[in-house]
Amino acid sequence: MKLTYSFWGGLGRLHFLVCILCLGHTLLYQQNIQAQDPITSPIIDSILTVDLKEVIVISSYKRSIEHSSQPKPLSTLDQYLESSKKVSMLKRGAYAWDPMLNDMTSERLSITIDGMRIFGACTDKMDPITSYVDVSNLSDVHVESGQQGAQHGNMIGGALDMRLEKSNFKPLGWTGAVETGYETNNIAQIMGGELNYSDRKFYMDTDIIYRKAENYTAGGGEEVAYSQYEKYNLSANAGYHISEDQKLQASFIFDEARDVGYPALPMDVSLARAFIGSLSWEQSDFIGGLTNWETKIYTNTVTHIMDDSQRPNVPIRMDMPGWSDTYGLYSQAKLSLDHHTFFGKIDGYYNRSLAEMTMYPNDPNQQEMFMLTWPDVRTLNTGIYLEDRITLREDVIKLSTRLAFQAFKIADEFGLNSLRIFYPDMEQRQTRALKSVSAHYHKRFKKWHINGGVAYGDRAPSVSEGFGFYLFNSFDNHDYIGNPELKNEKALETSIKITLPLKDVTVSMEGNHFHTRDYIIGEIHPELDVMTIGADGIKVYTNLEYANLYNLSLDMAYQITSGLDWSGLISYHRGTDHNGRNLPFISPFTYRSQLKYTKGGFSAALTLSGAMAQINFSPDFGEDRTPAYTLLSLSLGKTFSIGGNNLHVKTGIENLFDTYYSTYSDWNNIPRMGRNFFMTLSYAIN
Repeated sequence: MKLTYSFWGGLGRLHFLVCILCLGHTLLYQQNIQAQDPITSPIIDSILTVDLKEVIVISSYKRSIEHSSQPKPLSTLDQYLESSKKVSMLKRGAYAWDPMLNDMTSERLSITIDGMRIFGACTDKMDPITSYVDVSNLSDVHVESGQQGAQHGNMIGGALDMRLEKSNFKPLGWTGAVETGYETNNIAQIMGGELNYSDRKFYMDTDIIYRKAENYTAGGGEEVAYSQYEKYNLSANAGYHISEDQKLQASFIFDEARDVGYPALPMDVSLARAFIGSLSWEQSDFIGGLTNWETKIYTNTVTHIMDDSQRPNVPIRMDMPGWSDTYGLYSQAKLSLDHHTFFGKIDGYYNRSLAEMTMYPNDPNQQEMFMLTWPDVRTLNTGIYLEDRITLREDVIKLSTRLAFQAFKIADEFGLNSLRIFYPDMEQRQTRALKSVSAHYHKRFKKWHINGGVAYGDRAPSVSEGFGFYLFNSFDNHDYIGNPELKNEKALETSIKITLPLKDVTVSMEGNHFHTRDYIIGEIHPELDVMTIGADGIKVYTNLEYANLYNLSLDMAYQITSGLDWSGLISYHRGTDHNGRNLPFISPFTYRSQLKYTKGGFSAALTLSGAMAQINFSPDFGEDRTPAYTLLSLSLGKTFSIGGNNLHVKTGIENLFDTYYSTYSDWNNIPRMGRNFFMTLSYAIN
């Protein structure tokens, strides 16, 4: 069988005072971009003194560490992100999962590639930014919760910055690797390789990876139709030392996916392609006492084509191409004065988003229909971010602020007039001011570490929320229309984390709360007529009075012996609006436990994960109750030395008991993959 499926005035004054404080001290700061030290710990959580940050380690130039620490080294980036403590993934199929942080999706997040802004070209969010890179490109992903990610842009939920893997002038000479992998469930084939050269004057890294998978089967052997995909990705990074403290670096990524099925949606993707490039200048010593100055210019272009040509018996054929082009830059530097470490950044980007839909009636005598679903929206954003990190004897205080201006223009007259059907007085242009201010404090009390913070931030509506035109949502079976009259969404955020590190055990408890005014969500407008055949109605993006989101987690790590470690995590989430209605895509109670053994060239991991039933679901947005589930997975790895080079072998079983299950974040309740055997081979040439 195939499955087809105005409290804000006081905050404004506070923001002004923090700006004056930061400006009165200095201008700028940047994190050091010198050659990275070897990764010596395989754990994925790395907490700085005051930052509630998670670092998901993906790759290391020491491959023995990389392959022993990762249960499945050639897994997709989606699977790496899902294994983290803070990130969850919204799935519409086997490819291009949409990351969520603090139960908020991409419109409330800032997602960057090495600090570069990039925007998807799909009105249905079938091409998240994470789909245009691969694990072969990346060294790690920095996950920052809430306004701690304001360095990367104005948002509410937080930031994900995917850092590119670079040799960074390490004296390694020529190195390379050939990798391959195979998975039994969906006949997935993975092939890749890299060739790198690095010395103290120059480096160049190149890599390529290819992935192809057929339809997967759910637990019990049911085939999930339209879940296939094919993708290849290549990238190159290069750097040149102009002088001892000056260097020039460049990067390029090409990513293309074809024949991508989305079993949870009525359409598939025939092409998703991205070109991503950057050029940066870094200088250790700058004007006066400023150090670690970096300036980067970048550009990227994304093409995404949806169609339903492979689907039988559709009421009307549709082609839905989309395009997104972005040009940007940023400049940042650092200054240290006594107990203060200042960081500052100026940035800006220009984006063009255009999407269209052509409908072909089955009756050849009927006329084709055409509309612009994104009416050629031009976005210009410029901002400044300032930070002061104050180090006391056993305390650290971090004050930060961001101010940005974002201008929108609808460049297509036809698209503008289409929206004026609903908004006759709509202007072609609009400009918004975006603000962020935060204060975070770290206190060390004997063996305890206490982190706490309070922050305010706002965001502008996304292109779909502000200017989308008849965007069909198959989850709640409604057409959506944007609203250019939306107010900025504003969030007051509080957070706390308590950590107790002992000799062999570390225990951490973390929680946050987002009180979000003018929360943006779609609400039914019964007086409007649908465009999509079979749709239940029209929703228009609207500002709710407010919404509340809560996130709590408890995690433990226990080093049983020198080579045997155990870790565990439980988390609870809740989200409601001003009327007490449940918000959509809020995780139920989840848990994960892992036992990991490493000795010499051998590694093994046993992982238990699962969730309780989702009882706080949102029927107004198409959700229903999802049952509880528990999964067990196992992986084994071994490294062999062959003529001075290393062969890394990893094998394992996912979903050992072939459980049939679906989670709260599976679009239209599509089932997850059943039992899956995998093997990866990596031959590293030193």
